[in-house]
Amino acid sequence: MPEGVTYELNDCVARIVLDDGKVNVMSAAMLGGIGAAFDRAEKEAEIVVLRSARPGIFSAGFDLKVFASGDAAKSLEMVRVGAELALRLMAFPHPTIGVMEGHAFPMGTFLLLACDVRLGARGPHRMGLNEVAIGIAPPSFAIELARSRVHPAWLSRTATLGEMYKPDEAQTAGFLDRVVAPEAIDDALEEIIAVLRAIHKPSHAIAKKRLRQPTMDAMRAAIDRELTMAAYEASNRARSAVAVPA
Repeated sequence: MPEGVTYELNDCVARIVLDDGKVNVMSAAMLGGIGAAFDRAEKEAEIVVLRSARPGIFSAGFDLKVFASGDAAKSLEMVRVGAELALRLMAFPHPTIGVMEGHAFPMGTFLLLACDVRLGARGPHRMGLNEVAIGIAPPSFAIELARSRVHPAWLSRTATLGEMYKPDEAQTAGFLDRVVAPEAIDDALEEIIAVLRAIHKPSHAIAKKRLRQPTMDAMRAAIDRELTMAAYEASNRARSAVAVPA
């Protein structure tokens, strides 16, 4: 596996773990590594778990330094790789579980939203779409993804106001399915895995596509419309500079 991503297969469960030694920034390389891990899981596993090994952080989201560099080609590549990965997870043939035990800034939130089951640990960490707070409008592929999982009022607040939510609020909003105490996260994960083992996997894959096809079509259209060099450069000219946190 590429640096920052580890893969372990045990009893038909693939565990994809993020750990770049810092805050799991979603660079193009990191996203490519996650995609490669899902390539393996699609061939070898029956259930996939996506989790972070970094204390207090699932992911800090896209690499803001790439955005701030002014290199449109690199920025576009990073966002497009992330968009394609999120779209792929929406139709992934095996059940997927995303585990949030720390902050999940936008691209991290997008990956969790695309998982079938989203499990969170209580704590001071937050998730959501905070792009407007740093001078970026959320990409349409992400809004379409969030629209399929998040309740409308909460979606409006996070997408247009940049609100971020702690785990219990995130569950109410629809970002998460289940929230437990941190010390109960492993037991809860094993309970979910046991339930997923019992479902008919071919039916699961078909039902997932039938349910999500309108969202996937909208995401595909948004990627093809917005994530081209011409569209990306026009968007860059229209917005203010990205404010990279110190």
